[in-house]
Order: sequence, then C-alpha cells, then structure tokens
Amino acid sequence: MAEERLQKILSRAGVTSRRKAEQLMVEGRVTVNGQTVTELGSKADLERDMIRVDGQRLRAPRGLIYVALNKPKNCVTTLHDPEGRPTVMQFLKGVRGRVFPVGRLDYASEGLLLVTNDGEFANRVTSAASHLPKTYLVKVNGPLSWEQEKQFREGIPLGGRRTAPAGLRLVRRAVNPWYQVRLIEGRQNQVRIMFKHFGRLVEKLKRIQIGFLELGALRSGECRMLTPAEVARFRGILKMDGGEHGKHR
Repeated sequence: MAEERLQKILSRAGVTSRRKAEQLMVEGRVTVNGQTVTELGSKADLERDMIRVDGQRLRAPRGLIYVALNKPKNCVTTLHDPEGRPTVMQFLKGVRGRVFPVGRLDYASEGLLLVTNDGEFANRVTSAASHLPKTYLVKVNGPLSWEQEKQFREGIPLGGRRTAPAGLRLVRRAVNPWYQVRLIEGRQNQVRIMFKHFGRLVEKLKRIQIGFLELGALRSGECRMLTPAEVARFRGILKMDGGEHGKHR
C-alpha cells in the first residue's frame, strides 16, 4: 500500500474524522514506529509502519460500518468523556468494530446521529461544502415574530460570519411553540444560538432527518445498520467514489 497522510490513515482506520485526527497529531498522541509525529503533512503506510494512537496500534478496518442511532438526551456525542458522563457509545450494542460519531448533538439534545468507521464519509457529511441538510424539531419558550422568522431564514451574524439560509416552519402554535428547522451547515450549538439571538431559549431539540434519512421508528437509545441502498444513496449525494469504500457490513 502506498504512503498516505497520517490524518487520512487515522480516519480510514476508524479512529475519528480527519479533522479530529489532525488534532490528535498536534496533541502528540500519534506515533509512527515509536516516534511521535505532530507534522500534519507526515505520511505513513498502515501495512508497513507501526502506527499507534494513545499507545494503541492501528489496524485496517475489516469492513466499513454505517449506523443510525436515536441519541437520547443527557449523554455526550464522544468516544470518551473526561467528566465521566454517559456517551453515545454505550448504546451501540451489537455493533462490532471501532466506530465514532459523525458530527455531534449536544448533551441535552436528542435524535438522529450517524456512527461509522468511514472517515471520508464522516468528513463529507459534516462538511458545509456538501450542503447536506439536517432537520430538527425545536420547542422554544416563546414565538418569533414574522420579522424574526424572516431574519432566521435569511441568516444571522454568528462568530463573525452570517449563517447560511435556513428553513423554518411553525409546526405547533402555543405559548411555547414547536418549530421545524432545516440547516445546511452545522456549527456548534447553532440552532440554540440562532433562537437565542432573538431572545428565545430552546427547551427541547430533536434531530429528525439527515439528508434523505429520517429518524423513523427508532426509539430513544436504539440503533440500526444502514441498508446497502441507503449507503449507496448517501455516497451518491456526497459524490464519493465506489471501490473498496462501497463495501460495508
């Protein structure tokens, strides 16, 4: 096998997404043949070199895994939590192989979360450039005005740049109404921050769809493997090639 960039090797081996793999390298947690490697341009060969992350040797994944999980509230979307809080990994019973969450839902949020060992797939799903929509049901502590709804859809200032145009639809009129929100980008806590911009606090947040994939009948804490047709459809939308990446469990 030819040499590849280390961050690509880490993502393909199911350690984490390529972006987070770069962070692992910068933190000095990756070694190649016993030497710590922090240079992001560094290359290696997974078959020839001994690559370790936090002391654990990497091995090529036997097959690609794609899972849909209904994340419950009050757990974190990480592999491990230094504060000892529950993580989504405890709900992946029956999933054999090293996998990681694609993107994140915050501690208090729930709903559809993808889990995989395909680093390139994870990068494409989370990349704003892919324009893959994510849809949420959101309960807030008061309605938006017509003008605020218009501003929400057009975009608001966030972190020095305006948010991309968003979908917003009132689905249940009440003192504490429910809205359906559709985003094509996924900045951290974006839905909550957008409502807070208009003086509204999010009381409940549930992701119900990623691209074409709906949460469906999955109960809280349940997961299922994506079907071959679903994986193929995602790969087409994300403009990913076939080859060995098309093979999955």
